[in-house]
Amino acid sequence: MDTKISVTDASVPTNSNVGCPSNGIVSSILSSVPPSVIASSEATLGRHLARRLVQIGVSDVFSVPGDFNLTLLDHLIAEPGLKNIGCCNELNAGYAADGYARSRGVGACVVTFTVGGLSVLNAIAGAYSENLPVICIVGGPNSNDYGTNRILHHTIGLPDFSQEFRCFQTVTCYQAVVNNLEDAHEQIDTAISTALKESKPVYISISCNLPAIPHPTFSREPVPFCLAPKVTNQMGLEAAVEAAAAFLNKAVKPVMVGGPKLRVAKACEAFVELADACGYPVAVMPSAKGLVPECHPRFIGTYWGAVSTAFCAEIVESADSYIFAGPIFNDYSSVGYSLLLKKDKAILVQPERVVIGNGPAFGCILMKDFLKALSKRLKCNTTAYENYHRIYVPEGQPLRSDPKEPLRVNVLFQHIQKMLSSETAVIAETGDSWFNCQKLKLPKGCGYEFQMQYGSIGWSVGATLGYAQAVPNKRVISCIGDGSFQVTAQDVSTMIRCEQRSIIFLINNGGYTIEVEIHDGPYNVIKNWNYTGLVDAIHNGEGKCWTTKVVCEEDLINAIETATGSKKDCFCFIEVIAHKDDTSKELLEWGSRVSAANSRPPNPQ
Repeated sequence: MDTKISVTDASVPTNSNVGCPSNGIVSSILSSVPPSVIASSEATLGRHLARRLVQIGVSDVFSVPGDFNLTLLDHLIAEPGLKNIGCCNELNAGYAADGYARSRGVGACVVTFTVGGLSVLNAIAGAYSENLPVICIVGGPNSNDYGTNRILHHTIGLPDFSQEFRCFQTVTCYQAVVNNLEDAHEQIDTAISTALKESKPVYISISCNLPAIPHPTFSREPVPFCLAPKVTNQMGLEAAVEAAAAFLNKAVKPVMVGGPKLRVAKACEAFVELADACGYPVAVMPSAKGLVPECHPRFIGTYWGAVSTAFCAEIVESADSYIFAGPIFNDYSSVGYSLLLKKDKAILVQPERVVIGNGPAFGCILMKDFLKALSKRLKCNTTAYENYHRIYVPEGQPLRSDPKEPLRVNVLFQHIQKMLSSETAVIAETGDSWFNCQKLKLPKGCGYEFQMQYGSIGWSVGATLGYAQAVPNKRVISCIGDGSFQVTAQDVSTMIRCEQRSIIFLINNGGYTIEVEIHDGPYNVIKNWNYTGLVDAIHNGEGKCWTTKVVCEEDLINAIETATGSKKDCFCFIEVIAHKDDTSKELLEWGSRVSAANSRPPNPQ
C-alpha cells in the first residue's frame, strides 16, 4: 500500500517558479486498511531514508561516492521516486542541493566521511545563511569503530573522529549521528522535520554498515510522520496590527520594501496582498529580487541605497514611514552601512517578530499572518507612488554599437533582457552580474536567484545544476564571471550528462572584477582559459552541448538566435569577451563604499 501524504499548508514543496517555494505540512494519513508489511529487502535504514526524501518532495539527490557511502547510495537509488545525480566534487553537490532547494523548497546531498563532509561544508554554510533546508547526508564510519581507539582513514589521524560532526554543528540546525538501528528511525525523522521547520540545513551521518540491514522499525507503512504547524499568538497579533496600523495610517507618504526572509516566512503572497490593499509603492531589497512580482502596478524597483534602481532610493529614503518585510541589513545590502534610513520611521517584520519604530516589539507572530491582517486595517495611501510617478524618467538605452565594435556588457544584458519569459529563470553569480542582473525586469513567472548573504564565488555553477534539475520545464540562464567559473567549472559535465538545457553566459574579462573595485592588486588577475575549448573537451561528443565565443554585438545576436532556436534543447555555453574595465556604474559606486567600510581604522582604545 502506498504511503499517503497530505499537504495542508507549506511543507511538501511544489515547483515554485518565482517568489516563495510552497512548503506544506507533511503528514501521513493512516488508512483504515491495516498497514502492509514491507518486504525485508526494503525494510532497511537506507530505503527508509529514501522514502522520507521522496515524501518531502526530493526526487533528486546530488552525490559524490566514497567508500563509506556506497551501500547507502545503493539503497537510495533503489527507491523508484529518487534519482542520483553524481557530481564532480562535493562542493558542487552542496551548491546543487542549494539551488534545488530554492525551487523545490528542500534539497539533499550525499557525501563520504570527513574528506567529503569538510569539502561540502562551505556549501552547507551558504545554505544556512540563505535559510535553505538542505539535508546533508554523510556515509560515516562502521558502527563498531565508535568508542574505540582505532585510527580511521579519511580522518586527521586521531582516534577521536568527531571532527566532522563538530564542524557541522555551527552551520546546521540539527545533527544526527546514526550508529545503531534502534533509534535510527527517530533520528532521521527528527533531522528532516527540523530542517523543514527551521528552514535550515541538517547533518545526518549514517554508519556505513547499517543501510542494508532490515529492522522492525522500518517494516510497516505508512509510517506516521508529521510537522506541527507554527501558530501565531492571536492576542499578540491583534496588538501588533493595531499598533502598526496606527503608525502607518498617520504617515503622509509611506512605502513598503520586501526582504529576503519573505521566502523562509512563506509570506510572498501575503506581501502582495498587503501591497494591493494599501496603495504604497513597492520595492525590494537586492537579495529579495524575484520574491515579489515586478509586474505589480506600483513596483518601483530595487532599494539598495546608493546603487538602487533609478528614483527608488529617493522615494524610500524620503518616506516618513516604511515597512520592511523580512530584511537583512548587512554591509553588502547596506552599501557599506550607508543607507539613509531611520529606525524610528520603520516597521521591521521578521518571520516571527514585529518591531515598530523604537518599540514596541511583538513576538510569536508569523509574518504572513501579520501582513494579511494588516492589509485589512490600512487606509489606501498612494501619495508616495504618485510622487515616484511624477519624478520618474525612463532609463536610457545603451549607445548603438558600431559594426564589429567590441561588445559592451550593458549591450549584452540588453539582449539577455529580451530572452526572459515565464519559462526562464535567471541565476546571477557573485560579481558584476549581481548589479547587471539586478537591473533586469523579470516577466511574471520568471525565476531569479543569487547568493548575496554568503557571496561565495563559484556558487552559481552548482546552483544552476540543481535549479535546472528541480524545474526541467524552465530554461535557466546563468550569468557567470570567468573568475567564479574557474572555481567550480567541472559540473558543466553533470549538466550535459543530465541533458539539461541551461544557457551559461561566461563573461570573460580577465579577473575578479568585483574585488578590483573594492581593492585592486595583482592577485585579482587570473590565467585566461579557452573556456569554449574547455567545455567542448568536457562534452567530448557525448550528450547535447553547443558552445560559441562572441566578441561583438553581431556575434551575440547570432549566438542567442541559435541557442533559442536550433539549439533550444541543448546545453549552451556562450563565452562573452569583455574589456577588463567594463563594469556597471553600480559596482563602481558599491565597491568604493564597501572599500571605505572595510578600511575603517580601529576605534580608539
